[in-house]
Amino acid sequence: MPTRGELRADCARCVALCCVVPAFQASADFAIDKPAGRPCPNLTGELRCGIHSQLRERGFPGCTVFDCLGAGQKVTQVTFGGRDWRTDATVARDVGAVFPVMRVLHELLWYLSEALELASSGPIRGALSAALRDADALSRSDAATLVADDVEGRRRAVADLLLQASELARGPRPGRNLRGADLVGARLRRADLRKANLRGALLIGADLRGADLRGADLIGADLRGADVRGADLTGTLFLTPLQVAAARGDATTRLPPVHTPPAHWSPPLPSTAPPS
Repeated sequence: MPTRGELRADCARCVALCCVVPAFQASADFAIDKPAGRPCPNLTGELRCGIHSQLRERGFPGCTVFDCLGAGQKVTQVTFGGRDWRTDATVARDVGAVFPVMRVLHELLWYLSEALELASSGPIRGALSAALRDADALSRSDAATLVADDVEGRRRAVADLLLQASELARGPRPGRNLRGADLVGARLRRADLRKANLRGALLIGADLRGADLRGADLIGADLRGADVRGADLTGTLFLTPLQVAAARGDATTRLPPVHTPPAHWSPPLPSTAPPS
């Protein structure tokens, strides 16, 4: 069964599905409109982004925070056996329906793998393992089986398990309950958010500098533009690479070991303290 360390995008083994399958609209995240299933105009003939080193400067910050958690290479190498949508009509026809399903499955695999790593998950370990095995087996199925699956029903069932895992991990004395809270632009600098329930919270642009988020449940929290410089996110629950990349951090941000700081995070500001 996969571990979170294995659920990583490997663009060299994909055929640029993230640049073809999803639609996006002109916004703060994307400079242009692109319909679903149409290759991005910045995609080169070698299936590489022609402006990869300038995505943020050219108005495509949304691309820099995208992470399929390995779904792209799974679809390319396993579902379609290495075939290319540019030269295979079957792949071109089916990939638009398969890739979104695989993305959901790989997200569930990430969460379930993390839940199984938690020592506190003992009472539900059997159910978590079964759900992980089922999702992993489905992710290796053919295109027809993937598309026919009730992936949203599967997501709901797994969500119930993950909530139980969260409650067990945060213990009998959890932190603040901010589930689904509208915290857009909130001033939470140095806030004590240990073991808080931030599931689905809107933290867009929130000031979380120096905040203590150890043990907080961040599943589904929107961290776009949230300032996490100096924040402690070690031990957070269900934090994904997408959330990390969407936030604004630097070398002073403390992350769980499975995560690495994104390349676009800023370096720490120079110290203004007088020399000793």
